[in-house]
Amino acid sequence: MTSSIVETLVHYADGALTSDGTVVYVGPASEGRVAVVLDTTACHPVDAAWPDQGADRGVIEIGGRGIRILDSVVGATDGDGVYLGSELPAKKGAEGWTFFAAHIISADETVNVGEPAHVTVDGGYRAAVSAGHTGCHLASLALNRAVAAGWSKEVMTDAAGSPNFDALAIDSSTITEHSSVDVYRLGKSLRRKGFAPAVLLDDLTGVEASINATLAGWVTTDAAIHIEHDDDLLTGRRYWVAELPEGTVRIPCGGTHLTSLDQATAITVTLVAGEDNGTATLQMETAVTPA
Repeated sequence: MTSSIVETLVHYADGALTSDGTVVYVGPASEGRVAVVLDTTACHPVDAAWPDQGADRGVIEIGGRGIRILDSVVGATDGDGVYLGSELPAKKGAEGWTFFAAHIISADETVNVGEPAHVTVDGGYRAAVSAGHTGCHLASLALNRAVAAGWSKEVMTDAAGSPNFDALAIDSSTITEHSSVDVYRLGKSLRRKGFAPAVLLDDLTGVEASINATLAGWVTTDAAIHIEHDDDLLTGRRYWVAELPEGTVRIPCGGTHLTSLDQATAITVTLVAGEDNGTATLQMETAVTPA
């Protein structure tokens, strides 16, 4: 019954690897799978609107049975239908909708509404992906600084005050264990905003060296990192906050992260120029070496 679904309380942003909750909904997912919704969870789900960070790995313990979580996605209901992942017809937080984290399990498992459930997340995998996500944010800030001279018009700035090339040019972002890959489009739209791609493409080696120098300087500071949020609701606004030497930076983000740069010995990027259907692209590959 969709009437039993409540917005999920989530605790992964605070670093929680376990949670205790109650099953509030069980329903069909893809073939051979079902969706289990709990009122609270420590398991990070994929956000269909910006699926840069994937789902946590873990287990739900119900009635003494350990049930493997095959996937975890953001879902929503309007009181009539239930929609999962890419099926969502509304943006997260839209009025009239209840949003939740759905744990996807095998249809061979029997789970009932009202049963207590204990979630345990794979801590090693979470830590590795968190490192990749932190590296992704820092690399974007360093990239923005490195190509700041390429702008001839005033545009939105990033959390550190540089023109926000990352936000204005990003096409896709994929975060994995201790790494991330960001792809940027350098087409007509970006040029109309005032960016000269030649500043980047004609000196790719120099830009890469500048980014890596900035990242190396930040890593040596062992800067503290935390997540700010007003509540534990799935749709609540969260901010990644890093105490960099230049000052505190805050970026809206619903993912998981390192808690300090002393958890990394190095963060480095590799830049690769490319082309997509006649439009120049830039791929930034970021690698985080754990401490």
